Amino acid sequence: RKIINTVNAPQAIGPYSQAIKINNLLFTSGQIPLLPDSGEIISNDFSEQVEQCLKNIEAILVEESLNLDSIVKLTVFLVDLSDFDLLNEQFIKYFGHRYPSRSVVEVSRLPKDVKVEIEAICCYDK
Repeated sequence: RKIINTVNAPQAIGPYSQAIKINNLLFTSGQIPLLPDSGEIISNDFSEQVEQCLKNIEAILVEESLNLDSIVKLTVFLVDLSDFDLLNEQFIKYFGHRYPSRSVVEVSRLPKDVKVEIEAICCYDK
């Protein structure tokens, strides 16, 4: 078990690690749309929030010489499921046609009242 931490993604806002590596898997903690340098929310725009969450995940992966293709499963938490189509647009932009498996769940509230949180399970084997 190895704790993964990078200054290129937002620091944890609670008692948890950015990611944990165990065997050939990497599990990220949920990423919210915080800017790594300031810890501020990128904006109130849903699409920008999704993009920042994915950038934060990507920064954690790069720390381990991984990339978005290493993602095998994403779990997405939305406060409004009516944003589902916008979420899909961002995923098409980021993943092309190499989509990881995914679950999307509507929740009543997220940390710092953001609109989206995304966590990833990644594999070191391609």
